[in-house]
Amino acid sequence: MYKNDNNKKILFLALTSLGVVYGDIGTSSLYAIKECFNGIHAISLNELNVLGILSLAFWSLTIIISLKYITFVTKADNHGEGGMFALLALIPISKAKLGNLKSRFIIFCGLLGASLLYGDGVITPTISVLSAIEGLEIATETAKDFTVILTCLILFTLFYFQKQGTTKIGKVFSPIMFLWFSTLFIIGLINLINNPLVLNAINPYYAILFFINNTFSGFIILGSVVLCITGGEALYADMGHFGRKPIKLSWFSFVYPSLILNYFGQGALILKDSSTVNNPFYNMVPKSFVIPMVILSTMATIIASQALISGIFSITRQAIQLGYLPRLNIVHTSEETEGQIYIPFVNKLMMIACILVVLTFKESSKLAAAYGMAVTTDMVLTSILFFFVLYKTWKWNIYKSILLVSFFLIFDLSYFLANILKFFDGGWFPLTIALTILFIMQTWREGREILGKRIKALKLHSIPTTNLSALSTQIKGTGPLTESLVNNESIGLPIEELVKQLTYNIVTRVYGNAVFMTVSLKGIPPVLLHHIKHNQVLHERVILMSIKSVDIPYVKENRLEIRDIGCGFYQLIALYGFMETPNVIDILKSANELGFNIDIEETTFYLGRESIIDTGKIKLSKIKKELFIFMSRNAQSATAYFSIPPSRVVEIGMQIEI
Repeated sequence: MYKNDNNKKILFLALTSLGVVYGDIGTSSLYAIKECFNGIHAISLNELNVLGILSLAFWSLTIIISLKYITFVTKADNHGEGGMFALLALIPISKAKLGNLKSRFIIFCGLLGASLLYGDGVITPTISVLSAIEGLEIATETAKDFTVILTCLILFTLFYFQKQGTTKIGKVFSPIMFLWFSTLFIIGLINLINNPLVLNAINPYYAILFFINNTFSGFIILGSVVLCITGGEALYADMGHFGRKPIKLSWFSFVYPSLILNYFGQGALILKDSSTVNNPFYNMVPKSFVIPMVILSTMATIIASQALISGIFSITRQAIQLGYLPRLNIVHTSEETEGQIYIPFVNKLMMIACILVVLTFKESSKLAAAYGMAVTTDMVLTSILFFFVLYKTWKWNIYKSILLVSFFLIFDLSYFLANILKFFDGGWFPLTIALTILFIMQTWREGREILGKRIKALKLHSIPTTNLSALSTQIKGTGPLTESLVNNESIGLPIEELVKQLTYNIVTRVYGNAVFMTVSLKGIPPVLLHHIKHNQVLHERVILMSIKSVDIPYVKENRLEIRDIGCGFYQLIALYGFMETPNVIDILKSANELGFNIDIEETTFYLGRESIIDTGKIKLSKIKKELFIFMSRNAQSATAYFSIPPSRVVEIGMQIEI
C-alpha cells in the first residue's frame, strides 16, 4: 500500500513538473529548427543538412539533457535543492582544503553562473512570447504590424500579475503543459509518418557528415542548434520543487519523446515542402488550427516565462541570504508554500528590460543570437563545478572525474565557442547583464567585509570602561552549532567581559526585554555599547540575537540555540537555510516553545543604522565605493526584512568612515 501511495505521489509530481521544470525547454520547438535555416548564420536547405541538423538536435537532447543533467548533475543536490548556489554549497571551498586561488576560482564560477540566470531570465520570456505571437503571421500577414505591440502587452501583463503569486495559476499549469506536449507529440508524429526518411537522423553518422560537408559553417550553426537544449539549467535549478525521480520520469516517458518527434516532424515537413522553412512549427498545423495553436503556444510560453521569473526571485533571495546582495523587499505569496515569493524591485527591472529587448530586437530570429551565450556559458560553468563535486565531495578518482567531465565539456565548449561568434549579433546582451550582476554581488560582499572590519575596529574605542586589556580569551560555545559557527571568527570584545564588568559595577536595570541584533557570536554589538554609553541603563533581560545563513536550503531541526551568559544576558542563535527568509517573531515564538518565556509586547528591539561616509581611508575603487554606499542607503531596513514590529524598534545611528 505504501509503495502504491509513493508511486502515485511520484506520478503526480511528474505531471505537475511539466510547467515549472520543462516550460523553457518545451517551448524551444517554436524557434530552434527555424533558426538553423532562417537565422543570421543560416545553413542551406537540402536533405543532408536537414538530417544533420536533426541528428545534432537528437544527440544534444540525449547527451546534454538526458545524460549530463538528468542522469548525473541532478544527483548533486543539496538536501533536495538544485541550482548554482546549491552546487556551490556542496564543494568544500575552505582555503585550507583547496588553497586561496582555487577557492576564489570556484566561488567566481558559482557567482557568474548564478548571474547568467538573470540574463537568461530576460531573454527567455521575450523570445518565447515573441515566437508564439509570430505564429499569427502565418494566418494573416497584417498581424506583422502588431506583433511587437502585442508581445509587449503580454509581457507587461505577465509581470504585473506576478504579485498575485503562482498558487492559483499553478493549478492550471500542468493541464496546459500536458496539452502542449501532447500537441507537440501528435503534430510531430503526423508529419513524421508522411516522411519517415528523417528517422535516419538518429544515426550520429549524419551529424558527422554535416560537419564534413559544411566545415566552418557547420560549426557556426551549433549556435542555433543549442536553442533546442535551453532549459537544462532551469531544470536543475527547479529540482527542489519536485525531486529527482519525478523529473526523471516525466522527461524520459513524455517530454523527451514529444520534443524528438516534434523536431523530426518539422524536418520531415521542410524536406517535403521547402516553402514551410520560414516557420516549420506553425506550418505543421493545418491553417484552420493556426489561431488556436498560437493561443496554446502563448499560454505555454507564459508558463515557461513564469517559471523562470520565479527562479530569478528564488536565486535573488539565496544571494541575499548568503550575503551577496543587499536586503530587498520579499513578499510571500503563499501561506502554504514557503518557496513562492515575489520581489517587487527585481520584477520591475525585469519587466522594463524585457520590453526594451522586444522593442530593440523586434524579431525572434534577431533575438535568438542573444540567447545562446548565457545558456552555453552556464553549461560550461556547471561542468567545471560538477568536477569539484565529483572529486572533492563524492571522492571519485581524479582520472575518472576528469574523463566524465571532459566528455561533457567537449559538447559544452563546442556550443560555447560557436556562440562566441554571435557575440556582436546580440550575444553581448545577456553577458552584459550577467557581468553587471556579478560586479554588484562582488562589490556588496567586499564592501560588507570592509564594513565589518571597520565596525570591529570601532569597538576597541567604544566600551566605557578602563580595565578591558585582557581581550584574548577564547569564548567556547556550549553547543555544536555555536562551535561550528564561531570557528576562526575574530574575537573583538567578548560579551563575557561586559558581563564581568556589570558584576562589579552598578548599572540601572529596568523591567522588560531588550533584543540586540548582532552578526558576531563573540563580540559585543556596537549598538549595545552605544546604548550603555548614552542611556546608562539596561533592561533586566538582554538578548543578543544572531541570525546565521548556512549552506543548506532549509533548516528543519536544531534551528535555535540559547545560551545563558549570566547577569541577565542571553545569546540566541537562529540558523536559516539559503532558501528561507528569517522572521524574528517566529524565532521568539520558537524560543518560547523551548521554555525561554519572552513576551513580545514587553520586548524592545535595538537596531543599528550605519551612515557610511566616504573619506578615502579604505582602498576600494571609487566606482565600487559609490555603488556600495548607494546600495547600503537603499537596502531594505532590518525591521521590515526580519519582520520586526516597527512599534517595538529603537534605531541607533552610527557614522562609519570608509
